[in-house]
Amino acid sequence: MKQYLKRYAQNFDYPLFFTVLLLSLFGLVMIYSSSIMVAIVIKEQDPDFFYHKQVINLIVAFLGFLGAAFFPYKHYANKKVMLLLTAVLVVLFTWVKIAGNGDEAGIGSKSWIHVPGFGNFQPSEYAKLFIILYFAAAFYRKGQKYTLEKLQPTEIFYPIFLWILIVAGVAFETDLGASIILCGIAVSVVAASGIPFKTFWKFFGVLGAFGGIILGILLLFKGNILTKNRQGRILSYINPFNYEDGSGHQVVNSYYAIGGGGLEGRGLGQSIQKLGYLPEPQTDFIMAIIMEELGIWGVLIVLGGLGFIVYKGFSIALRTKDPLARMIAAGIASWIGWQSFINLGGVTGLIPLTGVTLPFISYGGTSIIILSLAMGILINVSMFEKIERKKTQS
Repeated sequence: MKQYLKRYAQNFDYPLFFTVLLLSLFGLVMIYSSSIMVAIVIKEQDPDFFYHKQVINLIVAFLGFLGAAFFPYKHYANKKVMLLLTAVLVVLFTWVKIAGNGDEAGIGSKSWIHVPGFGNFQPSEYAKLFIILYFAAAFYRKGQKYTLEKLQPTEIFYPIFLWILIVAGVAFETDLGASIILCGIAVSVVAASGIPFKTFWKFFGVLGAFGGIILGILLLFKGNILTKNRQGRILSYINPFNYEDGSGHQVVNSYYAIGGGGLEGRGLGQSIQKLGYLPEPQTDFIMAIIMEELGIWGVLIVLGGLGFIVYKGFSIALRTKDPLARMIAAGIASWIGWQSFINLGGVTGLIPLTGVTLPFISYGGTSIIILSLAMGILINVSMFEKIERKKTQS
């Protein structure tokens, strides 16, 4: 046991771990700074209400991280393990369909469930990690049977079908941001599987056809998928100042926060927009508060940390010779990259708002716990990649 732990300690990815830790702690500070007014006025709680809740979230997340970091990633290709993970997914999505509700503020998509003793949980966050592991395991097992060059889209009907069900389920709960991320993750994992370029496009041709069918069904049977709220977000994306009192309120006040901070920022705790002007500043728009209070230095901390995590994930994927490790690492890296881009794009007005949190920074228990599990898995992949590399060099 001592030798086992010693080997893990020697090959542990400390730069990746400390980057995640520093981002999470930085996020904790900014959650405290940005949520004081919301805690007092809206929640009628102490100023550190959200801060204390996030501390608990981080403790649970750290325990999950440790478990994932020391659980050999190759077990995710085991059918029994994947069956268990699938069962959890089915339970969560059935639960949210029966008793789903809005987020803790009572707004947003109906994609949350209340777990006794834990609080609100968002199944779509679990689905992001599940898709990575499920697709990686499915393509890995196919690659073990025969070369992926001979793989036909019809031969992986079950992964395609399950992915379609998940994306459709998330879309039906009107969580558009998560649906986009799930699609980006699937593309990245399949691209990293090693299948030929032609097969890759055939595969996503099939997915695109199914996606078109799903979109048609959604529009036919759930015409309110393009709700007034979404229509407003599209219009306010084009010209937010024309809708400043309505759908453009968040984006406009985000602009005020960013512009007010300038290069140097107003100073930690000195944001004006968090004083009731910018709704939910501790979640989707926390980056606007960071820019307002810390200026370019806050931007560098966040972008530098997230960029390093994405870089590490893809570099691990490129170095490893194990296709399962490559797909898992590429999937996790793309997940962080996509989610960061969608959040920052919405905050800055680059893309329409979709209600996506900023990884490791925004307030939220489900997000930080699932992301920590993903980071534990990535570090486990990194450790085994180092071990195998040392074996080949010796």
